[in-house]
Amino acid sequence: MPNTPYPSSYYAATANPAPARPELEEAKQADVCVIGAGYTGLSTALFLLEHGFSVVVLEAARVGFGASGRNGGQIVNSYSRDLDTIERSVGVGVEQARLIGTMAFEGGRIIRERVARHRIDCDLKDGGVFAAFNAKQMHHLESQKALWARYGHHELELLDEQGIRQVVACDRYIGGMLDRTGGHIHPLNLALGEAAAVESLGGVIHEQSPATRIERGANPVVHTASGSVTARYVVVAGNAYLGNLVPELAAKSMPCGTQVITTEPLGEELASQLLPQDYCVEDCNYLLDYYRLSADKRLIYGGGVVYGARDPADIEAIIRPKMLKTFPQLKDVKIDYAWTGNFLMTLSRLPQVGRIGDNIYYSQGCSGHGVTYTHVAGKVLAEALRGQAERFDAFASLPHYPFPGGQTLRVPLSALGAMYYSLRDRLGF
Repeated sequence: MPNTPYPSSYYAATANPAPARPELEEAKQADVCVIGAGYTGLSTALFLLEHGFSVVVLEAARVGFGASGRNGGQIVNSYSRDLDTIERSVGVGVEQARLIGTMAFEGGRIIRERVARHRIDCDLKDGGVFAAFNAKQMHHLESQKALWARYGHHELELLDEQGIRQVVACDRYIGGMLDRTGGHIHPLNLALGEAAAVESLGGVIHEQSPATRIERGANPVVHTASGSVTARYVVVAGNAYLGNLVPELAAKSMPCGTQVITTEPLGEELASQLLPQDYCVEDCNYLLDYYRLSADKRLIYGGGVVYGARDPADIEAIIRPKMLKTFPQLKDVKIDYAWTGNFLMTLSRLPQVGRIGDNIYYSQGCSGHGVTYTHVAGKVLAEALRGQAERFDAFASLPHYPFPGGQTLRVPLSALGAMYYSLRDRLGF
C-alpha cells in the first residue's frame, strides 16, 4: 500500500519528526487490538499498556491522520452538550449523571499528565475563553459556571465587556468566561508524542493498515488487506473515519466536516494585540467559531459545520470572512494554510460508548468536542477491560437514536436545524 501523506495543513507542515510505522503484513496476537491511532485509540493503548496488556494498534493511514491531527487544538472541558442536558436525559439515573459529570473535567488533566510524563513537545498553553455575543449567551455562561461548580470545577471567571477586551481585541462580544484549566496545543504533535509513548511501553502501531473486517467470536480477529490480529478484546476507535466496518455503529452517527485556516506569521506585536493573554477562544453560537495563536504567532481560525463531511472547494472563502468579522485588522494578511477534517456527530451530541458482544468495545461520536473527551474515554475503556466498568456503564447508559430521515435525509434535516439555531443566535433568543 502506498504511504498516505498527511493532508496539507499547518499542523502537518510543523509536525515533529516521526517514524513511518510499517504496514501489518502478518498474523499477530495480542491482548487487545485497537482500531484507530487517534486520541481515543492512543489514550486507550497507553492506559492498557500501563496495566500490563499487550496492545497492537491498527491505523488506516498515519498516526493522527483524522480529527486528532486536524482539529482547532483547543482543550475545552465538558461535552458537546453540557451537564444539564445529561441530567435531564431520559433513562439516565442520578448516579450515572454524577459519574459523567465528574469525568467532564478529567480529560484536560490526562493531557497535561501525558505531556509532562512523556515530555511531549506540543506547544501546550493554559487558558480558554468562551465569548458571548449577547445577554442570553452571557446568562448561559453564568448558569454554566454555577453548574460546573456543582461538579467541583471552580477554575472559572466571568468576564464583563471590559474583561473580554483584555483577552481578545474584538468589539463583538459583551462578555465571556475564562476557564483557567482550558488551553491549547499543537494537536498533531500531541498525537505523535502519544504514539511514541505507546511504543516506549511496548505497544505496536501499524500504519497504512485499515481494518477490513472483524471476525467476531471468543477471540475476535481483526483483518487487514495483508494481515490479521487475533485478540482477547477489540477496541473500535475510528470515529468519523471508521466507514461501515461496524454497521451498527454507523447507523446512529453522521460524519461532519469543519474547516480551519491559518494566517502567515503575524509578528509578536500584532499577535499580542489580537490575543494579549494567548488564550484560545470559542464563541457561544450554535455554529461556533474558534481561534487561537500558534507557537510562531499565526492566527489559527476555524468554524462552521459541513453535514455529511463534504470537502468544500474553497475553504478560505468560507472561513476568511468569519475571521475578518472578528479581526477586521487582518484584512491584508495572507492565508498560508486551509484544510478540512471530519468529526463524528450523534443526534444527541453526546458520545456513544458501549460493547458489542463480550469483547468488542467502542467509543465514538464526540460531536466536535473530542480533544478532552477522547483522553478520558481511553481511560474508561481501559478500566472496563480490566473489569472496572462503573464509569464505562455510566456512558453506555446514555440513550442514542438514529437521525430522523435515515442516511438519506439526515444531512438536509440537520442543516435545517442548524439554520434555525443560527437564526436564534443572530436574533439573541
